[in-house]
Amino acid sequence: LGSSYSSVLFDAVRARTNAVMAEFGRFYEQQYAVALFNSVRYEIEGGGNTQTQLLHRKDPLKNKSIFSGGLFQYLEESKKWRSRFLYVGDSYNISLYESKAAHDRGLHSKGVINCAGYRALTSMEEYLGLLNNSLSDTKAKAASAPFLKCPMQFPLILWHPYARHHYFCVMTEKEQKKWHAVFQDCVRHSNNGLSEECKVATPAFTDALRLYRQAKGHYGTWDLMCGNQAQILANLVMETLHPELKNLIVPRLKGKLQQRQRDWMLISDAVYRQVLSQTKTQHEALAQVCEVERPRLDSTLRTDMDQIITSKEHVSGKIRALVLPRVEHLVRSKVQPYIHSILEALMEPTSRGFSEVRDILFRELVEVRKNTVNDRSSEKLGEHMDKISMLAFHPVKMQSCYEKMEALNLEGLQQRCDVSSPSVFIQRTQILMRQQMDNAVHTFEQLVHQSLDGHSGEDFCKIIQRCQDRVLKKYDYDSSTVRKKFFREALLQIIIPYMLKQLSPFCSPDLPKFKELIFEDFSRFILVENIFEELVLQSVSKDILMAVKEAAVQRRHNLYRDSMVLTNSDPNLHLLGEDTIDWAGQFGGVKGDRQGGEVANRKRKQIVSMIHLDGMPLPYESCQEVPGVDGIPEESEGQTEQDLETEKPVNPIQHIPIEKEPGSPDSLNEIRDLINPVLEVVEKDGSQLTNGMLLLEEGDEVKHITTVTEIVPRESPNKVDEELDTAQIEQFLEEEQCVSAIESAIQQIEIAIQEDPNENLSEGAIDSDGEFTQTSTNSSPLHHDDSGFQSPANENVEEVEPQPITDEVVDTEQVMLTLVEGGKSSIDLDAKAPCDASEKKSEVEIES
Repeated sequence: LGSSYSSVLFDAVRARTNAVMAEFGRFYEQQYAVALFNSVRYEIEGGGNTQTQLLHRKDPLKNKSIFSGGLFQYLEESKKWRSRFLYVGDSYNISLYESKAAHDRGLHSKGVINCAGYRALTSMEEYLGLLNNSLSDTKAKAASAPFLKCPMQFPLILWHPYARHHYFCVMTEKEQKKWHAVFQDCVRHSNNGLSEECKVATPAFTDALRLYRQAKGHYGTWDLMCGNQAQILANLVMETLHPELKNLIVPRLKGKLQQRQRDWMLISDAVYRQVLSQTKTQHEALAQVCEVERPRLDSTLRTDMDQIITSKEHVSGKIRALVLPRVEHLVRSKVQPYIHSILEALMEPTSRGFSEVRDILFRELVEVRKNTVNDRSSEKLGEHMDKISMLAFHPVKMQSCYEKMEALNLEGLQQRCDVSSPSVFIQRTQILMRQQMDNAVHTFEQLVHQSLDGHSGEDFCKIIQRCQDRVLKKYDYDSSTVRKKFFREALLQIIIPYMLKQLSPFCSPDLPKFKELIFEDFSRFILVENIFEELVLQSVSKDILMAVKEAAVQRRHNLYRDSMVLTNSDPNLHLLGEDTIDWAGQFGGVKGDRQGGEVANRKRKQIVSMIHLDGMPLPYESCQEVPGVDGIPEESEGQTEQDLETEKPVNPIQHIPIEKEPGSPDSLNEIRDLINPVLEVVEKDGSQLTNGMLLLEEGDEVKHITTVTEIVPRESPNKVDEELDTAQIEQFLEEEQCVSAIESAIQQIEIAIQEDPNENLSEGAIDSDGEFTQTSTNSSPLHHDDSGFQSPANENVEEVEPQPITDEVVDTEQVMLTLVEGGKSSIDLDAKAPCDASEKKSEVEIES
């Protein structure tokens, strides 16, 4: 776009944002006073919250990081793939660095991605489908060039309806699954951006947003209510602005389809960033104005609370008499018949997800108990407890729980009840699963820590078993309570907007006349629109409560009745601490990093373990372990750290050592041995070779022969140590000459036998920055650039013709090695002579 056109465009965007924020601000100021009234009334009258059985900790991710590692990122500016080191901290923001060394040195990141509103994708087909929907009039054809060429078949894409998209790729499917789970967890956490601790600001914001959208004719759930207040307001502005800009700008874009798509995404991202900057500034100013006025409103409420409540009840009675007949008819005819079917659709996947949480918790606790049986030291106990402490925030471990909820299907309700998609309920349930898992693990830690006082290692197993049983029983009770509350809230979120949409055209015109019944001093706290919605909610709440209670009485999906109380409840359990226990520090296990400042920030303990590829080194910095990492290993990652540190296990019945399964090579010598296997041949006394050569299998090739000579001193008849006689010295010299003859013969064999030049092909590679380059034509498997991964295709590879050294080609299958005493050696196809070299060991390296 030209500079003048861009200026006009951004001026229009700024004006639209100001108009939306001004209208939203009026709703927010009204709802802020109402939310403050409800908060103060609840504080004075008190509420009957259900007492939970599990404990809750304040800051579970203190001094922790989620994941870090390397992958490749596509940069729009240079249109190249670059290697990047990604760090996911306790804020769930993704920080991008040039390399792991840049992160360790504390350098500034190349960028930070806040995942609110994003979707994590793993296939280009799914991404192109979303991309084509954004430009419905310019869809890509099947035969057209791809939008983005991914160098490997394991892409990772972060898609946003308005902001810039981010493209990554990894080398293996295992890496892709782990990074995808981490990205999904970042999206899930970032979308839940409104703090529940704010008892006034958060309800005021959500109610104002709902009333604003209802005034525009939008009822029901909203997928883009993601992130913090500024991000949600930016999505609110873009909801109407984005389609208008697309109709105005897209027809004027020129070029090929892919170029038009790129240009439109860049324009959309620029507009979104400007809108986000405005909404952030204006919301902060709006919140500051309300906070300044809060003390005066709070004083009025506490002084006239009784009169305000009486006035509100009087107005509620008048409105109820007007709307109640129509509301009851709507409930009987259009709501009650569908409550049970909606509840069943919610209960099935939700209960399976919470059941999976319990199964994972049980397996992990059993694993801790088994490890304690094998090693009863307090250090090992502290190490295992430190690992399980962050189980709830391990996205890979929790992925199976989250996937259970993905099966939620509300297809029949999306049109009838104005439910845009089930993603709002899915993410809310997944957050509750994580909270319950963390509460259960934290309670288990507190019980074990309290029970360990004065007990030795012999009692550890019994203590853990007893605490495990108590925690699982408490989890069953709390999970039932949490699910019932979620079912009630979800039913209200589905049904109430539908009822308001049906009733508003008939009831809303009559509501303003009831404002005359409210005293002017109390008009800030009593709004007729809120009273009308409360009456609608009360009319259907009874039916919803009865449906959930009936499911609990029938013990469907392991739900408990409201009247059920645990007989073994711990009245003093909530007196325990709310902070995370430092198992590593108290029990001398894995030592934590206690450095301060940015250094400690960069050396936080990491929750998700690193990715280790068996049998192949990583050619880039992907998933290299950061300092102080002690994560929870996945079940599919082979042996645990304890198995790797201990010696070979012994069968207690047969007392026969159990050999470990071969793993990946850890040293350079082991890697060389795998590439060039060594066959060791020991010549014993009286077992000399008849013709001086070794029989090789078909396809084997002699690379070189190493002869190791051992001198064994002979004992005299009187068993007295004497010096070697002259005959022994001569024999030793003859053996050394035989060794020289062997080495000379092998050199001639290597010269005579030429390798096939077709086996050595140069391969394209990605350099350390991720760019595609092509290696020189003389590259070989013995020497190549290992700074990047290998390119999947090789083009224009030049082959060099071999230059024969001799005119005659020697058949490798007929070559025989003849060793002649006296230091002479020759290559002969017919002559055979034995070589007497007693008490020596030959190592023949064979390249298969």
